[in-house]
Amino acid sequence: MTQRLLNTEESISELDISHLVIEDDAPVDNFQSEEQQRLLVEPLYSSKALPSPFLAAANVGLFYRLKGEPIVPDMLLSLGVQRPDDFSQRQNRSYFVWEFGKNPEVCIEIVSNAEGDELTLSKKSQQKGKTTSKKDTYAQIGVPYYVVFDPLQQIQATDEMNSALLRVWMISPVGYVELTSDAGIRAVGESVWLEGVGLGLTLWEGQFEEAVTRLWLRWCDRTGRVIATGAEGQEIERQRANRLAERLREMGIDPEKI
Repeated sequence: MTQRLLNTEESISELDISHLVIEDDAPVDNFQSEEQQRLLVEPLYSSKALPSPFLAAANVGLFYRLKGEPIVPDMLLSLGVQRPDDFSQRQNRSYFVWEFGKNPEVCIEIVSNAEGDELTLSKKSQQKGKTTSKKDTYAQIGVPYYVVFDPLQQIQATDEMNSALLRVWMISPVGYVELTSDAGIRAVGESVWLEGVGLGLTLWEGQFEEAVTRLWLRWCDRTGRVIATGAEGQEIERQRANRLAERLREMGIDPEKI
């Protein structure tokens, strides 16, 4: 039995992927999507919100079979794995399920127009011969959590979004069941907890990298408090240091001399 498993592992590691297109140089669709993707990735690494190892990535191909095109989530999170060191090897530059040995725990789609196939196939996709929406594909693969965030209100009128900004589905023996309520998440501060990840997702309104207040999707803890970015974490520490210094001065102690 052991030898058979070893032979199987060797054959898997030698799979020919030369025919697969892993980089197509397609541009990201808009500024907000690009910023949103980074806001979902960077805090996980800078905040240490998850135990290592884990892999969080944006706009990377998820290859779940040797034949056919990959699916490309706007953001994916996979626990218990890490990026290989050598990016010169093609099998290390995308998320090949057979290389990592598992699916990502979370795949997130950020809606930027009405033709992204997040929940149902657009007419354009149907004309191209596509038969499966992204939601159905993720369910068939068995991705534990599927998230759709519609910040620009592009598909809110669809039956499945039904005016919600955020909806989350969790895999079950019969496919996806909705984790969010029937109403979905519509207001800033509302959150949904992903038990299998140990993090939640929440709607947050504020400034990220520029002096413009926008609506964002962010990771949060069980209480709904957002996971800080690196810059936010530094600002929190600076404010704590200033408060401590002020208390010391009130006690007649010069913080500069401690």
